[in-house]
Amino acid sequence: MNQPTASTKRPDAAFALAANVERTRYENLPAKAIEVTKQDILDTLGCMIAGSTAEAAREVVELGREFGGTPEASIVGFGDRLPSHMAAFINGTLGHALDLDDCHDKGITHVGPQTIAAALAVAESGRAGRVDGKTFIAAIAVGADVIARMALATKIPLQQSGWMFSPLYGYFGATAAASRILGLNQEQIINAFGIAYCQAAGNLQVNIDDEHALTKRLQIGFGCKAGVMSSLLACKGLTGARNSMEGRWGLYNLIHRGEYYREALVDELGQRYEIANISFKPYSCCRQIHAHIDAALRLRQEHGLRPADIRAVTIFVNTDPHWLCDPLPLRRRPPSVVVAQFSIPYSVAVALHNGKVVIEDFNKPARHPESVYQLADRVTPRHDASLPTRIIPPARMEILTADGRRLTTEVVDAKGHPNNPLSWNELAEKFRDCNLHSVHPLDSSAITRVVDTCRHLEDLDDIGKLAALVAPAH
Repeated sequence: MNQPTASTKRPDAAFALAANVERTRYENLPAKAIEVTKQDILDTLGCMIAGSTAEAAREVVELGREFGGTPEASIVGFGDRLPSHMAAFINGTLGHALDLDDCHDKGITHVGPQTIAAALAVAESGRAGRVDGKTFIAAIAVGADVIARMALATKIPLQQSGWMFSPLYGYFGATAAASRILGLNQEQIINAFGIAYCQAAGNLQVNIDDEHALTKRLQIGFGCKAGVMSSLLACKGLTGARNSMEGRWGLYNLIHRGEYYREALVDELGQRYEIANISFKPYSCCRQIHAHIDAALRLRQEHGLRPADIRAVTIFVNTDPHWLCDPLPLRRRPPSVVVAQFSIPYSVAVALHNGKVVIEDFNKPARHPESVYQLADRVTPRHDASLPTRIIPPARMEILTADGRRLTTEVVDAKGHPNNPLSWNELAEKFRDCNLHSVHPLDSSAITRVVDTCRHLEDLDDIGKLAALVAPAH
């Protein structure tokens, strides 16, 4: 690998990103970025609340209680107060546990749990004084921008690299959000990025073949914890690698072997905030499955289909989401929550069988009657090389009916995409549904206050008031 000489070497992209973190203010955010950021905060808090009863939630909370420590920040849903780094770890894990959290479709990455868990923990800790809603919005917007830009800069696709982008880049986004809350300067943020880089990880092995480990959700929590620790260590004056992204052994040269789009990292910084391009999930599963669910629901509704009417279902996939069908017997009859969350055949069968897809379909995949799995046995993938790669592709589906009809459809932008968005009212309804799965459900008046607070977050004088709403003491 040829490295630039000292005289021609340009500043690492980490410098430009750090400068943008320092200078980002609510007042210079585009209106669309502000609106989507507020929606993302509501959506992610709802995902954390619902995640409080998911697998791994009780265990990580119990471990946090065993550790104890200074009661700095709240655990959403539970109400415990723990040191800020542990609160960030737990809340980040809860936020991603159901795979119901936001997604930057083009970058194939999540941004909400990492940035919101880290920023909320630092904001509640009091280390930055009282943090208002405008500052919090700015922190989430710029933290999400870091994650999305790093993902967009990546040339090697997810399945070829073996790295899971959400946790890998989440270390940097969580650090950016926490650093913005703390008011760190560019030099401190550069160091914070370097400290985050020495911890950054996140692999796809947890989520392929028959693995499907609960570390899929823990990886996000680890990045949140590291974001808090990295920003606090930099605040104390500790240093990290300055060229953490483009140095000789920086992230893009070490992990991606120099294959990346630099312009995605640095172009239009401070003008375009990628959080404006995120999608919100109506279904508690991998985002690459959502368009297939939409396609199944569309064909069912348009043609009045019932399970007995369906002889065979063909789903057309390219190389990127094909792993969501392999190994096929496992995906048709998922034995665990995580396998269900990453199975196209199972999800399509549920949609065609029930006419809807809800959180419980993935939380408890074994609850269904045998007829659901018999329908899943009739769902078969077919490789279609014409479908685009690198981004979440359209869903093409063909259903052969019992009376010989061939019904086809294609969904380009799944529900929740910026081109097919969820409204504030739909996000509020999703929050209410999430609350039904909370370890300590909120009453209706508290739900209304959370929704209204997020919708008008720029008017909030203390973000701790929002934390108190979603993490009341028990």
